Amino acid sequence: MFNLDQDIPEPLRPLAWLIGRWEGAGVVGYPTIEEANFGQEIEVTHDGRGFLKWESRAWILDKETGERARPAAVESGFWRPLEGGEVELLLVHPTGILELYYGTMEPAKIQLKTDGVLRAPGAKEYNAATRMYGLVESQLFWVMDMAAVGQELQSHVSARLKRVE
Repeated sequence: MFNLDQDIPEPLRPLAWLIGRWEGAGVVGYPTIEEANFGQEIEVTHDGRGFLKWESRAWILDKETGERARPAAVESGFWRPLEGGEVELLLVHPTGILELYYGTMEPAKIQLKTDGVLRAPGAKEYNAATRMYGLVESQLFWVMDMAAVGQELQSHVSARLKRVE
């Protein structure tokens, strides 16, 4: 059961369903990597100001045992609601990539596309992405398409997570 924090600022209320700690699993694949299952934890918090803090970490799961095999993606960032049902997501990755997503939010659904991507000199080629987040039967579903390393925009990752806090 999700309870809305009554202290949350009004502009954050359309994103309030994201607040909490989520755990689950998904599938990652791309023409340049082998498809794999992964586990993920996401924590979304707020401190009373007009943004949400986003922390995500993932790990590749062993094909045989389903146990954690090795670390995978880590990202940190901020959700910033805008007027008119629009939203920004700013993300930073330890691989030297910074992303600015821009999109729309509806009740329990967010659609985003990159408005800007910055890469450190040693980062892999990464050009654009889209993400969609949705709350379905109290679970967080998300998908990401990516254009990188000479490939056109295409499916890259998807996951389903349950709220644990």
